[in-house]
Amino acid sequence: MTTPPVTIDLTATAVEAAQRMEQEAVGCVLVTDHGRLQGILTDRDLAVRGLARNYDPGRPVADLMTAPVTTVDTDDDLDTAYRVLRSADVRRLPVLDDGRPVGILTVDDLLRDVVQRLFDLLVPVSHSALRETAT
Repeated sequence: MTTPPVTIDLTATAVEAAQRMEQEAVGCVLVTDHGRLQGILTDRDLAVRGLARNYDPGRPVADLMTAPVTTVDTDDDLDTAYRVLRSADVRRLPVLDDGRPVGILTVDDLLRDVVQRLFDLLVPVSHSALRETAT
């Protein structure tokens, strides 16, 4: 997961959120109020819910964000995260510790995990196969 997650206050404007996404080179920000997760705002939300609908960029992100947010807790295992992402059909999964965001897990993070697991399985198999063909 990516930690710490990029957050923005519930009262921030759409322009401030977009600027924060650009500064941090991320596609979403977690919207918080006193450190507690309230919603998630993606670059797609800004384009589809904001720009396409002539949304005043000075209005708060609370009007554009997705809420409630599908999340996992820090004590959930990776298999739980896979199941939640698949069943909720989302690409980003905030990780919470007592309601406060501590990270964000993305589909890309899980893809890297799958590739690493596959690599970990294939290396011993390929070494074994190479030994067998050499004898």
